[in-house]
Amino acid sequence: MQKHAMKLIDLHAHSTASDGTASPRALAELALRHGLSALALTDHDTVLGYPELKKAGEELGIETVPGIEISTKFRRAVHILGYYIDPHSPHLEQVLNWVVEDRDKRNKEMCRLMAADGLPVNYEDMKKRFGPVIGRPHFADLLVELGLAKNVRDAFDRYVEKGQRYYVGRTILPIEKAIEIIRLAGGVPVLAHPFQYQLDDPGLRELIEYCMTQGLRGMECRYSGYAPEQSAYLEALAEEYGLIKTGGSDYHGSNKPRICLGSGIENRLHVPYEWLERLKEAAGK
Repeated sequence: MQKHAMKLIDLHAHSTASDGTASPRALAELALRHGLSALALTDHDTVLGYPELKKAGEELGIETVPGIEISTKFRRAVHILGYYIDPHSPHLEQVLNWVVEDRDKRNKEMCRLMAADGLPVNYEDMKKRFGPVIGRPHFADLLVELGLAKNVRDAFDRYVEKGQRYYVGRTILPIEKAIEIIRLAGGVPVLAHPFQYQLDDPGLRELIEYCMTQGLRGMECRYSGYAPEQSAYLEALAEEYGLIKTGGSDYHGSNKPRICLGSGIENRLHVPYEWLERLKEAAGK
């Protein structure tokens, strides 16, 4: 009974503005159907979908949070979430424009390599089909469709992973820069899905402590696929370091079909509204 009465939220979701398959409005409608009280849009390296989500949220009675997920590097790839950023911040716009230009340059070179091998791959056609944010998973999908790979994992392993035939690298923002621009845009920087980086306890502590020197304010403690004991460990770490606890599904629609908005995988994710209240307090909302 208590579980049904609890106000639940999802602070990690992607739309068609990046690599999700649901429009921002469809996300708001889904949040309503799933009984969520609040939803954050955290598209990769873009805030273009938020105005649509905000409008839909106002119409449907769903509280919405402007967010972003920025790809960064700290010895390895690390993702930083930013909450309550100003989508119109000139600091944010300048860096995101650079990110888009760099990604487009990489994608065009991957298309050139494939076309040189006679594959029917065209970048403009890909953007019409998949949306404005194209990544290696989209190239992998095409390779599967063309019969050159059994599945997306096989396509990565043999064609688009680092060191393979069609791999082209990107210039990744240093983690210091990502945290800085989130703060300059008025946002709260949060470390995304800490277990994805495959660090032991000392390694994760080193990452957290370094990020905190740069202005990190929170950590994603509940996430799709995390067992209760994993979340408990992260929550204890957050308490120890005085970090704000957040959580979210990382919903991508049919691109990650096992993940449900709000409830994650097999209904194991529950993120309480109280966590959003502390996040709003940190953002001055």
